[in-house]
Amino acid sequence: MALSSKGTALITGASSGIGAVYAERLARQGFDLILVARSRSKLNALANQLSNQTGRAVEVVAADLKDKADLLRVEEILRHDASITLLVNNAGVGGVMPLLGSPVDDMEDMITLNVTALMRLAYAVVPGFVARGSGTVINIASIVAIAPEILNGVYGGTKAFVLSLSQSMHHELADKGVRIQAVLPGATATDFWSEAGNPVENLPQEIVMSAADMVDAALTGLAQGEVVTIPGLHDGEQWDHYESQRKTLSGLFGNSTAASRYR
Repeated sequence: MALSSKGTALITGASSGIGAVYAERLARQGFDLILVARSRSKLNALANQLSNQTGRAVEVVAADLKDKADLLRVEEILRHDASITLLVNNAGVGGVMPLLGSPVDDMEDMITLNVTALMRLAYAVVPGFVARGSGTVINIASIVAIAPEILNGVYGGTKAFVLSLSQSMHHELADKGVRIQAVLPGATATDFWSEAGNPVENLPQEIVMSAADMVDAALTGLAQGEVVTIPGLHDGEQWDHYESQRKTLSGLFGNSTAASRYR
């Protein structure tokens, strides 16, 4: 007898870390899965494990989202597979080195993955969600979206884009049945840090959250209807105040005359 399903969740960067935890948690919640990452061997191992443990259908797509042809293949899946009800835009790369110590070609590659690929995948899936009147997009950003001084500035800029895009998508799509969530993790115990050149063991351990705890918090935030979820922020009212002040300030920018301090 086939298991009932909440639809299919497509997860990018799914072979390890945060993406692999999302895959496990969503499979246990009743989603079938499409797992996207570069390493087919890692994807196959995870797919076999999750299928055996949960009974869900798990498909793998080996793709490098910095490669245009690979990206277009994943876009086509998102456009045409009507079973997809959830996109987790998790694939990304980070940077911890100062701007002037970072090769500009590496920074361009970062923008290609963190910004262009994420944006194109969202564009690919949302029209179908709107047509069907339901669907969810989870975009993994970072606390550097609002604290760009912490790490590499291009990395912070890419995550600020993810946050802004998510908030704009929510504004445009909430009344069409489409859920948008931006997740802003702090330091998380994944390979991100080693790949960026600063192993997580070098960080103060009191600021490092496990990937499992981060994803569990993010999924709870999604269930509670949050548009922006910051797992490590203990006082949620501080974010509410920040957002309230931002929205108030944004209504004061448009004037036909320059401020007196500029005259």
